[in-house]
Amino acid sequence: MPSFKKLTIPTTGERITFKKGKPIVPNNPIVPFIRGDGTGVDIWPATQKVLDSAIAFSYGGKRKINWFKIYAGDEACENYGNYNYLPEDTIEAIKFYGVAIKGPLTTPIGGGIRSLNVALRQIFDLYSCVRPCKYYSGTPSPHKKPQDLDIIVYRENTEDIYMGIEWEADDQICKDLINHLNDFVIPNSEKLKNRKLPASAGIGIKPVSKEGSQRHIRKAIEHAKRLKGDKKHVTLVHKGNIMKFTEGAFRDWGYDLAINEFRKDCITERESWILDNIKNNPDINIENNARLIEPGFNKLTTEKQNIICEEIRQVISSISESHGNNKWKELVLIDDRIADSIFQQIQTRPQEYSILATLNLNGDYLSDAAAAIVGGLGMAPGANIGDNAAIFEATHGTAPKHAGLDKINPGSVILSGVMMLEYFGWNEAADLITKGLSNSIKNKQVTYDLARLMEPKVNPLSCSEFAEAIISNF
Repeated sequence: MPSFKKLTIPTTGERITFKKGKPIVPNNPIVPFIRGDGTGVDIWPATQKVLDSAIAFSYGGKRKINWFKIYAGDEACENYGNYNYLPEDTIEAIKFYGVAIKGPLTTPIGGGIRSLNVALRQIFDLYSCVRPCKYYSGTPSPHKKPQDLDIIVYRENTEDIYMGIEWEADDQICKDLINHLNDFVIPNSEKLKNRKLPASAGIGIKPVSKEGSQRHIRKAIEHAKRLKGDKKHVTLVHKGNIMKFTEGAFRDWGYDLAINEFRKDCITERESWILDNIKNNPDINIENNARLIEPGFNKLTTEKQNIICEEIRQVISSISESHGNNKWKELVLIDDRIADSIFQQIQTRPQEYSILATLNLNGDYLSDAAAAIVGGLGMAPGANIGDNAAIFEATHGTAPKHAGLDKINPGSVILSGVMMLEYFGWNEAADLITKGLSNSIKNKQVTYDLARLMEPKVNPLSCSEFAEAIISNF
């Protein structure tokens, strides 16, 4: 049991522990919460009331969360001193109790921590950021059919350019690095010859590792295994056509994981085409199968044709019995899409996608774009999950000009709480909140951000009134 300088531990409750990356949740867990900066003063009390009410409604007195107040952001500075945005108390509390939930946090001014959210993810190795984007009927949206979008973005959290390994252009280390690259590394690399970095450039490093990619994609596949029908589908999102050894490697390592570690549970898109061709025409030969899965097969070199034919032979010999005759349709489908293409496709044919596994930067853009389709960040929950800790969070900013006005939409944190309850296995309470929220929106009982977009116009509820409406619609 850690000792804290300025925190008061609840007098009742037990800690959540982890076994092989899975949480072991008692019926009375102690859960640290960070109120959040700015509008956190409004949305956290509303969220806590909804969560507590749903748990009481679902389980009576058999289950209960014992809330443990901890500090980060501006509120931490008020209690621990200037620029102490992330006190050691807070780090130790999350480390010991395992699961936390938080409101929005400010971006610190000045040196030190550049982002509290990124810092928390890196400190606790929360390598998967999980962002569901689902439409709730009645929510105003700029799209004609927002209900077609029901995806979960799995964004890798600890690598890529967000690792923060970069230097300013006028930093002497940066200049020395540019000289070293220009004078030695690039001239001695066959793939990089005739290129030269500008002397005035800033430099950033983009690390993407096999172990980092596969542990993240593993979580996405495990999630897909719990889904049903066409939703058992993981798409590897990448820009591997340009960044072949980072983004392209992410894609390749994802396929490698699927066909080796998850062989009995997964089918790749190309494998499904091969088996489907055989199902539709049992007498099809190797070459004709190849012509169906590879446009332009006849124009390829003999060497490339042989490679594709050998791929088909391998699929037939290894999985035709276990995955053929449409058995594969019950498994998790693994495919990949170029990042810029998927931005278009979640708008033009979103019903074709379920779980999108991405690297850090692509996932940042993509999750916000998907949230816009279903009603904006006010309705977008998020979770950061690792093997020994998980933090559930609002995905929007602090909106300080609205702080203390009891005005803001608490939906993002409430739905993050739903994700936390699902993580606990408390699905009855989670489903109850989803039902209450959905019915509130259908009844046009919403906060100003949604009310102002509705036709005809409706009178908005306050933040606290919206929480009461959700509870009344259980």
